[in-house]
Amino acid sequence: MATVQSLAEQRVLLHNVTWDTYEQLLAAHADSSSPHFTYDRGELEVMSPLPEHERLNRAIQLLVPLVANEIGVRVYSLGSTTFRREEIQRGFEPDSCFYVQNVERVRGKDTIDLRVDPPPDLVVEIDITSPSIPKLPIYVEFGVPEVWRYDARELQILLLEAGGYVEAEESRALPGVAAGALSTLLQDNRRLDDTEWMERVRVWGRTLGGRSTGYKGGKRVAAG
Repeated sequence: MATVQSLAEQRVLLHNVTWDTYEQLLAAHADSSSPHFTYDRGELEVMSPLPEHERLNRAIQLLVPLVANEIGVRVYSLGSTTFRREEIQRGFEPDSCFYVQNVERVRGKDTIDLRVDPPPDLVVEIDITSPSIPKLPIYVEFGVPEVWRYDARELQILLLEAGGYVEAEESRALPGVAAGALSTLLQDNRRLDDTEWMERVRVWGRTLGGRSTGYKGGKRVAAG
């Protein structure tokens, strides 16, 4: 067993964990927001977020619907819902996730069954320390179209293309929303109170005016 700790996250990696044990741990923590579990074919990462991690995640949870409202896009948040598929022996719990293109297919459902339901259209990961289990290969196999990855300095927008993720300047889920602007807004969140910061996000969202600019292609990101 290996353990990595920081002021923002505590991570423990366990080996040779059976699927049944993973399911039992999920059931035991079904009513808890922490820890988060990532399972990859016998490897289990247990991550307990600390205040800095939760503050950054909460900021993005607020930002996405605020901006979506200003640009006329519907979103449906499922937070850190567990997504798992026994047949591929993989499962994950994002920091946050949103349905955008597929809102109508999942809205109101008590459970998400990935054998028939789509994965979230947007997954958010706060990675202040390096995860013990690489997450991107898992997201690829689940078919997650877009991942936002934030390391407390810079936000990356990663789009699924041809079996891998490509770093892009703009979001596909929220057209016109650029990675650079998101990074700046999240830095502003460090020095502003929530009310002032949310108003700044709304004002910025209005400048987008619902424009749909697509995205500009970028470099392919290694699966890790």
